[in-house]
Amino acid sequence: MASLASRLQHSVTPNALRSYLAEFLSTFFFVFAAAGAAMSTRKMVPDATSDPSSLVAIAVANAFALSVAVYISANISGGHVNPAVTFGMAVGGHISIPMSIFYWISQMIGSVTACLLLKFTNQQVPTHGIPQEMTGFGAAVLEGVMTFGLVYTVYAAADPRRCVHAAIGPLAIGLMLGANVMASGPFTGGSMNPAYSFGSAVVKGSFRNQAVYWIGPFIGAAIAGLVYDNVVFPLQVTESLRGIGGGIVAV
Repeated sequence: MASLASRLQHSVTPNALRSYLAEFLSTFFFVFAAAGAAMSTRKMVPDATSDPSSLVAIAVANAFALSVAVYISANISGGHVNPAVTFGMAVGGHISIPMSIFYWISQMIGSVTACLLLKFTNQQVPTHGIPQEMTGFGAAVLEGVMTFGLVYTVYAAADPRRCVHAAIGPLAIGLMLGANVMASGPFTGGSMNPAYSFGSAVVKGSFRNQAVYWIGPFIGAAIAGLVYDNVVFPLQVTESLRGIGGGIVAV
């Protein structure tokens, strides 16, 4: 009980509250840019779903937006910008469960707020979906594999043992996301972010296949954290929280 009380107390400190605000803002910026790019391509190209250039434009927008969103919040909250990333960090023990819940809430509110603001422009906010010929299981597997790659990249970028320059990590994360969007856009929409999918679904009022964008990414993120920390690059010393947001620090 004492441990639980201390964790709960740790999750409402001023630094923790700043982290939640940072996650809200960074998720808002990312979703606004990513969903806005999808809306813009549909406005400029009536049949955007069959135009390869539209897919490239959306992927580039996602890559740029996530790189910036991670960069501006990395030193405050760890730059998760994604409930799946937070879950992967929690599985690896880099962030407590109470803080993870507050992170998820902040991220989902940020996503919903961004989508609501986009809807006020009298445009339809696009939602993630799967084609008729694809099963929910197959879509979940695809989202899980892509999220595995994304979260594995997050782990590598946040690991101080790699001596990576601070600006390169967020760029690598964004590039991984952009590549995955190009690989999966026609099949699942390339979400890899439950908050993004949830926000657009709430605004549109349709939760069809929503489980695909939670189950797949969460499983992929958990496996990525376990594989990185315990198989590929195991820590040789004690772990502790990096700042307040759960990066990897050896002490």
